[in-house]
Amino acid sequence: MNPMRSIWKGDLSFGLVNVPVKVYSATESHDRKSYQVDSKDGTRIRYRRVREGTDSEVDYSDIANAYETDSGETVILTKEDLGMLPVQKSPEISILEFVPTEQVDPIYFDKPYYLEPASKSPKAYALLAQALQKTDRLAIANFTLRNRTRLAALRVVDGVMTLQTLLWPDEVRAADFDFLGDEPEIRPQELEMAASLIETMAKDFDPTEFEDTYQVELSKLVEAKSEGAEAFPTTEEDTSADEDSEVADLLAALRASVKDKGASDSSSDDDEKKSAPAKKAAKKAPAKKAPAKKAPAKKAAAKQEPAKKTTAKKTTAKKSA
Repeated sequence: MNPMRSIWKGDLSFGLVNVPVKVYSATESHDRKSYQVDSKDGTRIRYRRVREGTDSEVDYSDIANAYETDSGETVILTKEDLGMLPVQKSPEISILEFVPTEQVDPIYFDKPYYLEPASKSPKAYALLAQALQKTDRLAIANFTLRNRTRLAALRVVDGVMTLQTLLWPDEVRAADFDFLGDEPEIRPQELEMAASLIETMAKDFDPTEFEDTYQVELSKLVEAKSEGAEAFPTTEEDTSADEDSEVADLLAALRASVKDKGASDSSSDDDEKKSAPAKKAAKKAPAKKAPAKKAPAKKAAAKQEPAKKTTAKKTTAKKSA
């Protein structure tokens, strides 16, 4: 991980209080770096800025931006022209209001930045952070970054005040789809079974449990190709997806999913018991001892032990259907 460097320094202001802060980008890409080459021999591809219709290269300092007016006329603006925009150049993050957290839909969230206290005493910083958490509100603020005025939400993440830039309302497209006018009939049994499936998969979110499988597999491919090996040997095709596709009825598919989930949860519980050296008794009778040993959060999985017995009948039931 690259060392963090502040990209902006100023004051976070609300009322008559000013909190000196430094701004840091809160995210970074973990994608493998690559560049374009000619696939025939690996020669690197370079791009040049040339005048259209000629081979004359243009210096970067001579490049301007062209905009279209509402009537379609082209207007050229230089860097000097853009520098005349009356944007607020004051290095200040101005808090405009405090709103309930649930009122800001995540679809408006853009890029996050960490705020670090820049004064010798972080008391004002800590006070605002704790007040935000206590009131369960977001601070809506605006500031100027790279000559552009931005709207942002100030919130606390792991004890650090985080400035999350927000999209402007006209940047969020309306979801205009034909299906929104239709209201399909949902049977009570289907809704109940869907809720049951959600409950069997419910748990607290832990982002460390997930990984970018694309980047993992890409790394395998890169390393294997450099060694002249095969990255992904072909294996027998998994036909479970085809079997599941035979369950055409929605209610039946939901019921099968709940049974599969219950069976997999029960089998994983058994594996945990077998791996514990001090639980020999549990190995002999896992179904009977599970409720007494498990924490309350896992009782649901233990109660679904009967799903194991029905798993073996799943294929038969489908064929008869």
